Amino acid sequence: MSTPIDISEQAGVRYLHFGSDWIQGAMRVRRPDALELDYTREMMAGSLLRDGLAADGGPWPRRILLIGLGAASLAKFVYRHYPRARIDIVEIEPEVVAAARQFFCLPPENERFAIHIGDGVQYVLTCDACYDVVFVDGYDGKARTGALDASPFHHAMQARLSGEGLAAYNLLGRARGHAASVARIVGAFDGRATAFPLCDNGNVIVFAAVGSPVSRTTTELRKRAATFRAETGLDLASTVSRLEAAGGTPGGSFIL
Repeated sequence: MSTPIDISEQAGVRYLHFGSDWIQGAMRVRRPDALELDYTREMMAGSLLRDGLAADGGPWPRRILLIGLGAASLAKFVYRHYPRARIDIVEIEPEVVAAARQFFCLPPENERFAIHIGDGVQYVLTCDACYDVVFVDGYDGKARTGALDASPFHHAMQARLSGEGLAAYNLLGRARGHAASVARIVGAFDGRATAFPLCDNGNVIVFAAVGSPVSRTTTELRKRAATFRAETGLDLASTVSRLEAAGGTPGGSFIL
């Protein structure tokens, strides 16, 4: 890896850095499976959009893909709270995996939890698996995504999603904005993608969908958020409120 991996800790929170003060991931030491950073919590809002059942009546999601490991926050959360799902993680830097194991309580690999060292773009272009949920959160030490922010990757991502698939992209806050990145995702998914309101730290989460339409009233979203909080401890009510305040539920419904 061209830049060093640094670990810092403050007020009970451990942070991952790639040779700078910029935070690549975080974990509250006493709650290692919780989502500490607001953008990681926002990426789980896709759980409010599907019913938890696949078209054949089986559990949803069955297969989850994470591109970019970081401090393993999302990996640990889905591993704990989706025990029936098979999880694949693609991380290009083996040093990041080693740091996650040593400092961030990364679970050991087993029959439903696999780590692949490699390029996330190439993995999506060449694998033959279909995924119900994909999280895209891959950045280098200079906050660059490279080909993860290119139209060919997004088109390949669409093809890798199952009939009820959702993809969640983390876009970093930058001076030039997110418009071009969002437009590429929207174009690749034939308009079925939308950016959620800015998180407090400036990140934007984009959700993209294939298969059956997503249609949730704000009342349904709030009920599902309450259920999700009871099941996982993660409170997404503020996400629903921010989405509503930003005009993301025209006519009282979220459509994707």
